[in-house]
Amino acid sequence: MTAGGLLAGCNTDQVSLATNAKANQPVPPKLIAAMAEKDMDLQSPILVRLFKQEAELEVWKQTRSGQFALLKTYPICRWSGDLGPKVREGDRQAPEGFYSINPSQMNPQSSYYLSFNTGYPNAFDKALGRTGSQLMVHGDCSSRGCYAMTDEQIAEIYSLGRESFFGGQKAFQLQAYPFKMTPVNMARHRNNPNMPFWKMIKEGYDHFEVTRQEPKVDFCEKRYVFDAAKPADAKRDLVFDASAKCPAYVIPEEIASAVREKQAKDETEYARLVAKGAPVARMNTGIDGGMHKVFAAKIPEGSTGLSESAEGTTLQMLAMAKAPGTIPGHVNPPKPNLDAVASAPAPREEPVVAVSAPAASTRVAAAAPAAKSESGGFFSNLGRKMGLGTADATATATATPAPQATASVAPAAQTSTTPATAASRLKAAVTRFVPGHDKSKDSVKEAAKDTPKPAVAAAKPAEPPKPDTRLAATRPALKPSVSDGAGDSTPMISGAAPVVQSNSFDSRFSAVK
Repeated sequence: MTAGGLLAGCNTDQVSLATNAKANQPVPPKLIAAMAEKDMDLQSPILVRLFKQEAELEVWKQTRSGQFALLKTYPICRWSGDLGPKVREGDRQAPEGFYSINPSQMNPQSSYYLSFNTGYPNAFDKALGRTGSQLMVHGDCSSRGCYAMTDEQIAEIYSLGRESFFGGQKAFQLQAYPFKMTPVNMARHRNNPNMPFWKMIKEGYDHFEVTRQEPKVDFCEKRYVFDAAKPADAKRDLVFDASAKCPAYVIPEEIASAVREKQAKDETEYARLVAKGAPVARMNTGIDGGMHKVFAAKIPEGSTGLSESAEGTTLQMLAMAKAPGTIPGHVNPPKPNLDAVASAPAPREEPVVAVSAPAASTRVAAAAPAAKSESGGFFSNLGRKMGLGTADATATATATPAPQATASVAPAAQTSTTPATAASRLKAAVTRFVPGHDKSKDSVKEAAKDTPKPAVAAAKPAEPPKPDTRLAATRPALKPSVSDGAGDSTPMISGAAPVVQSNSFDSRFSAVK
């Protein structure tokens, strides 16, 4: 974000002197009632957690017991980039890690309704040479490296932060994660190159989970340190430097033991999932960020992108639900970067299903003739041993199954083992994201093109193999969208094949620009 006016008027701790009406909106009565039910004070401290994959922002608030409890979860309207931390200016990445938000970072004069600065880069980011500026949580549902909410949502979140400052909180903590740090998610993303970083910030996630207290965050040796305390025999206070060697410190035993117990359970479950063969999340090259399913359902050709919708809940099912705030007309849902998709390496195929299918077919085909030949009497068996009158039985039991199995499995093998080209991946991306594109026609053409020639049919001329017309129907379903199933509106003569102009890139992909 390069707008110079984003931080205007927010370089002062006197947030209470802001005269902007938007910044002084009261906390909604419904939220105040929820605080009363959860034994919270209006001006008690808050803590914020963000999750990209789930596209959720959580506001936690301290109860009168001193621990934090979840007050409200807000669906994120838009975040940009990929799963993983921000590295450099202009990479469109939304930051991940632990950040501190003080009153000077609250911006009542934001160009995006209201906002607060995440504080990126922190000392850890700077120690690694990471760059970037003005990374915000703001309204307007538009993101270029930020976490964007609706205007109504950011008004509530801003008011909660403001009241916590009025109550004496010096700064509230912002924890930003790629996903909820559960064993299931860690197993799914175990091959991601960001996993070492994610395991490091999971330490802080675990500290908060077991204590329900804001973890104390320090940096040394270019890494995070959580809840560090000076040893009993230390004579000086601890001094941390993100680029220097860590001082001698200890973690209070009551915290350390609880964290060890949680991590042991997580690691056991993680190992079980990996041993069980839990699927690995696919790398979605080129898709720019994500959007919560509640908002994606409201936008034509909307997509959740890198965010994930709940199982059993489609965008069509949410289309009639009320959106948590106003979605502006200029909202830009997640779409693939076509250049990145075209240049991405071909994904490795996993021919597990194709290999297992012929094995089962071969056993079944060989078993039937064998049982039939054994039904003959003594003289039939004797003749078979002497090689008399058994040519048909032998051919049926041994030669015939192989061509049958080959003929039935060949189309599947052809489809599953052919490496995807850059052009086919580009076409698949356009089919998925271009509004009005008739996906059913492409499926039929691809099925006709990919069907192998029935060369094996010569082994059994009496019953030529029928062409497999089920290929188009058995392809994986595309991610649901509001306008799934919308065909091409271009009129066609009955029986004619669709005409696609192939000599113009602009004419084919102008809808994506």
